[in-house]
Amino acid sequence: MSATPAILTITDLDEAKEIYRHKDMAQALYDEGEIMNDVLVNLHGDAHRSRRRLENRLFRRDTLEHYEHDRFPPIIAATLDPHAAAGHSELVTLSHQLMMNLAAFNAGIDRLTGTAEETHRLYGQMMKFIEGATIAHSTRDKAVVNAEVAAAMGQFQTEFLDPAIARRQALIDAVANGSATGDSLPKDVLTVLLGNADNLHLPADIIQREIAFYLLAGAHTSATAFTRSLDNIFRWIVDHPEDEVRLRTDRLFVQQCVHETVRLNPSSPVAQRWARATVTRRDGSVIDEGTKVIIDLMSVNRDPAIFGADPAVFNPYRSIERDDVGPFGLSFGHGMHACIGQELAAGVLLGEGDDLNAHLFGLATIAVQAMIDRGARHDPDDLPVMDTNTSRPYWSSYPVIFR
Repeated sequence: MSATPAILTITDLDEAKEIYRHKDMAQALYDEGEIMNDVLVNLHGDAHRSRRRLENRLFRRDTLEHYEHDRFPPIIAATLDPHAAAGHSELVTLSHQLMMNLAAFNAGIDRLTGTAEETHRLYGQMMKFIEGATIAHSTRDKAVVNAEVAAAMGQFQTEFLDPAIARRQALIDAVANGSATGDSLPKDVLTVLLGNADNLHLPADIIQREIAFYLLAGAHTSATAFTRSLDNIFRWIVDHPEDEVRLRTDRLFVQQCVHETVRLNPSSPVAQRWARATVTRRDGSVIDEGTKVIIDLMSVNRDPAIFGADPAVFNPYRSIERDDVGPFGLSFGHGMHACIGQELAAGVLLGEGDDLNAHLFGLATIAVQAMIDRGARHDPDDLPVMDTNTSRPYWSSYPVIFR
C-alpha cells in the first residue's frame, strides 16, 4: 500500500509566488475531474508551454480590445435586457448564462439558432462540466457525477462541437488553398487548435475537453466574480450611498470593486501543486518529491502587511503596500500557470499617464457595469441561499430586481 503523501500549506505571499514559479511544481487542484485530463491548466513542462504559446494569440491586446469594444457589448445586452424588462431575475443562473454566452464566443462554440431552447441546452451541459471539474468539492456520489458529465459531453459533441469543427475546418481549408484569407478565420480557441492540430498532436477527445474547459472556466470563474462583485457593491452602497452615482459614472471604480472582490474571494480558495522532484527553496528548506503543496489563497490575499489593517473587509478604495502585488492578490495565480484569461476577465491596471479611453476594464467589469446601468439591486423580499451541493462558498440562488 502506497504511503500517504506529505502535505505542506503555504500562507505567505512570497512563498506562494516561489511555489507558483518553480518548474517542478505541477498542478494538483483538478486530479479528480476526468473532464480536466490533458487540458491546458493541467499540462506541465513542454506540453504546457507549446499549447499555451499558441492559445496566447487570443489574449493579445488587439484581440482583447475587439472582444471588449465590439463583440461582448451586444452579447451582454441581448442576455440582460429581457431580465431587466421583466423587472427581476435570479443572479446565479443569469450570471452563468451571460458568461457562458461570452465564453462560447471565445472558445469557438457557435450559436446556430440563438433560441432560448438552445441556450438552455448548452447551459445545462456547461453546468455539468463545471460540476465535473470541481468534483473534489462535491457532496454528491462522484460516480454518478462522472456519469452525468460523460452524458453531457456526448450531447455537447453532437449538438455544438461537431458543427463548430466542420465550419472552422472548411475555413481553414479555404485559407490553405488560397480561396480565402487569414482574416476570415474566427478569433477563438477552437480555430487555433484545429489550425495547429498536427503540430500539437491533439486527438479529438483532447480537443473536446479543451473546448469544454474554456467554456466552463470562462463561464464559471467570471460568473462567480460577477455575482460576488454585485453582492459586495449592493452591501457597500447601503453604508456608502454617496458612491451610488460614482458606480453609474466611473467604470474604473467598478473595476476596483471587481478586483477587490476577486482578492477576497478567489474562484478557488486554494491552489494546489505536486512536487514532481525534490525542491530546495530559497530559504534552504526542502520539499520532498511527491509532497502536495496547498497555497492558502484566503490567507495569502489577506495579509495585513500587504493589504492593510482590515484585509478581510471589502474596500474598493484599498491601497496596496507593495508595487509588485496586484489589487486582486494571487487569485489569478502566478508564473507559468497564471490564468491565461486574466486580462480578458479582469482587464488591465491603469498606469500613470495611460489613456482611460483606451483602457481595458475586462468582461467582468463591463458586465457588472451593465447590471448597474439597468438599476440592478438585491431583492429585499427574497434573500440569497447558499449551495449545499458543494463545500465551496457558492450561492444556489440570489434574487435581484431592476428599478
